[in-house]
Formats: sequence, structure tokens, C-alpha cells
Amino acid sequence: MAEIKVPELAESITEGSIAQWVKKVGDRVEKGEFIVELETDKVNAEIISEEAGVLTQILAEEGDTVLVGQVIAVVEAGEGAAPAPVAAAPVEATPAPAAPQAAPAPVAAAPVVETSGERVIASPAARKLAREKGIDLAAVSPVDPQGRVRVQDVAAHGTAPVAAPQAAPATPKAVAAVDESRVTVEKMSRRRQTIAKRLLEVKQSTAMLTTFNEVDMTNVMALRSRKKDQFFESTGSKLGFMSFFTKAVVAALKKYPYVNAQIVGDEIHLNNFFDIGVAVSTEEGLVVPVVRDADRKNFAEIEDSIADLAKKARDKKLGLADLSGGSFTITNGGVFGSLMSTPIMNGTQAAILGMHTIKKRPVEVNGEVEIRPMMYLALSYDHRIIDGKDSVGFLKTVKELLENPEDLLLNS
Repeated sequence: MAEIKVPELAESITEGSIAQWVKKVGDRVEKGEFIVELETDKVNAEIISEEAGVLTQILAEEGDTVLVGQVIAVVEAGEGAAPAPVAAAPVEATPAPAAPQAAPAPVAAAPVVETSGERVIASPAARKLAREKGIDLAAVSPVDPQGRVRVQDVAAHGTAPVAAPQAAPATPKAVAAVDESRVTVEKMSRRRQTIAKRLLEVKQSTAMLTTFNEVDMTNVMALRSRKKDQFFESTGSKLGFMSFFTKAVVAALKKYPYVNAQIVGDEIHLNNFFDIGVAVSTEEGLVVPVVRDADRKNFAEIEDSIADLAKKARDKKLGLADLSGGSFTITNGGVFGSLMSTPIMNGTQAAILGMHTIKKRPVEVNGEVEIRPMMYLALSYDHRIIDGKDSVGFLKTVKELLENPEDLLLNS
């Protein structure tokens, strides 16, 4: 017999939530096979079985919070035929304890741990109440025409045998504080809770200020248009805007080192490395994987790194190493059409650069009014360690390099 435990993932992670079981009780499991997905504050981790056999017990439901080291399932060695009676035993044993009232606990526990048939669609609140009452969700009759079991259904199921049918509607009102026919209630994912907590911590623990500038994208767009085909043929990589911005940021960080710093206690740590975080939007929220040693990478290597990290983020394959240790962050709200924003700094970093959508606007060029593709840039920074002179100078340097992209070659 092998117990499936929540593994140690990182020093800062002590718990997670069951995101999805890919195996069910009675399924054959191979050694090293992925059986459950665990959602943590930072990444989703795949937990495997260390032994081949049959999954005989699942001890935590999807959505449950589990601790590192906690046993969440049991796999017993065998070919699959032997464990079959084990899965069937609780079903046969369920009616037996009905006669003696002295043993209610096993009756309540059996339906929760061992459910037969396909998985019931139910809200998190309904699952929680069912576990507390020892009710088998498969036995609950949902009111929802789509078959989703809600907390009112579970409450009504628990009270129906005792009270008259007319008394049942009073119970859901007491259990549910929200009318789910008018409001859709979703439990915040662990990832979303962490994002909310950390953004609030940054706002409350830093002297955050944002300064703006605008950049004329004419020359960058023209250079990219001229060179993108040749770039792809020689490197196999697509030439985007992010490599230009990353190179411009690295050059500006070298010129203004306090923008690449952080406060540790009563000390300022000036980072002599350039690990640039690139914010990526996923279905579960924003994540910031890190392009390591961006100062040592050429344009193609930066583009490849960003594309690889973005794909891993969307496929939920990012590891803790992909997300830790960044010294500065770039976020691009322009891909969603944002014209201007004040981005919030990432973790303990001192600053973040916000890119925005490119809009053609009338601007003055050599005494003439021309229509140019313009982008607003925003630098949010911790005013405790970055003065206005450095923040404005940093943003101005980024602007000048992007408006004269050939100069980026001198800084590569």
C-alpha cells in the first residue's frame, strides 16, 4: 500500500487546494503516473503515484485545502481485480448500519468518501455542507434544470425526512446568505486570493508613485517591419516589441541602479543582475515569469524566452523557479486595449513599467503637426528608495532608446 501525500514544494508553501482529480477510486495507476493536480499560491503542481496499483481511497475532495505532508489518497498494489470488492463494500454496507442507531458515523462517512457513478456537478458551498451533514451528493435532487447541486438542495435534502414538505423552503434561507437565483457565487481560487493579498500588501507597505511619458513608436515599428522576415529566417524566432522594451529597460536599469533595487529591513540592496519579469495573463489571473539574465541575451533569445514562459503559463506548467527572483517587471496592458494605467509593483521590487496600446495621435515633429503611432508609458515606483529624478530619468531613457532603436544595438 502506498499513501499519496502532499509533497514539499518550496519553503514558503505550506498548503494547497485540490484542483482536479484525474483518477477516481478503482482506477488502475502506474508508477510515476499523474493522478491529482494541486493548486498552490504560485503554481499548479502535478502529484504522481510512487507505486503501481489501484486507487482505493480518495481522502480529499476537489476544492479542499490540504497541508504539506497530508495523506490525500491511497494506492494499493495489485492488478485491479482485487481492489474491486473494496470499492463495492461500502455500497453493500450502507444499509446494514441502518438498524442499530449506535453507529451513525460510518453511515455518514461512507457516501462522502466513496461515491459511485459519474461525478456530481455541485457548488463549493454545497459540497462543504454535504460533507458536514454526511450526505451523498448523488442522492440530492437539484432544482437547477442543468443538474447543478446548490447549497439549498443539500439543506432541503437533509431536512426533508424530518419536516413536512412545506417546511423545507425555510431551511435554505437560513443556510444561504445569498439568493443564488440572482447572484452567481464563486469561491476565490487560491491563486486569486494570493494575488489579492499581495497587491494589497504592496499598496499598504510602499510609498508607491507613478510617473508617465509617451513614446513615438514610428521607428520601432518601421525597423520591425523591415527586419521581421529576415530575423525569422536567420533565428527561427518572431520579432515582437517585447525584446525592444526589454533591451531598453536593461539599459535604463544600468544607468539608474536604484530602480533595480529593493529594501531589505533597513538596507537597500542594489541588484547587479537583470532578471526581468514579464506579466502574463491567464484564466486564473496574472502571473509574472522571469526572463533570466536579460542583459546577456540577444533579441532572439529574449523573444524565445518570453514565448516559452507565456506558453508554460497558459498550460499551467510554470515551476517555482520560473516565478521567483525577478528584479524588475514589465506589464503590457496594451494587448487588452488599455490606453493608460498605474500598474502595481510586483512583490519586493522597487518599480514596474507599464506598456499600453498604440494609438495614432497628432504630435509636434520639427515644428510640424504629424499623426504618429504613440504609446503611453507608466513607471510605478517605490518613492522610499527612488527619487523623482531617477524615475523620470529612467523613463526618459527608455523613451529615447525606443525612438532610436538602432541605439539599442550599442547596449546589447
